[in-house]
Amino acid sequence: MRIEVLKSKIHRVKITQAELHYVGSITIDEALMDAAHLIEGEKVQVVNINNGERLETYVIKGERNSGTICLNGPAARKAQVGDIVIVISYASMELEEAKQFKPSLIFDSAYRASVVAFVKRINVGRRRKQVRLSLEGVAKF
Repeated sequence: MRIEVLKSKIHRVKITQAELHYVGSITIDEALMDAAHLIEGEKVQVVNINNGERLETYVIKGERNSGTICLNGPAARKAQVGDIVIVISYASMELEEAKQFKPSLIFDSAYRASVVAFVKRINVGRRRKQVRLSLEGVAKF
């Protein structure tokens, strides 16, 4: 049996551009694409944290190290510059393979730092309750 699982996620990145009069898709910085193991033309889901919109589109390669996250075409109406989004890709695989598969999770450096600081505050304030967060193996950008 084949199932769909999370392949990669670029978590909480800002929309840097929205181009309504373009064919369509999402343009993503090539360095982010590499980190998330995305390829040009791959189908992704985009979830807008600011307004709850969800859409599916495909990836276009953006300039490396530019930080570009640009919604193009009709998708540009689903977000504004500055909105925070999550870009998600999925993969289809056999159940046994899926049990061993580890997705690529990419976190914005500022978000990652805020999560670590929050967890440290919890741990210092509540020694009795062990709250642990493992970000080992999680790439940051």
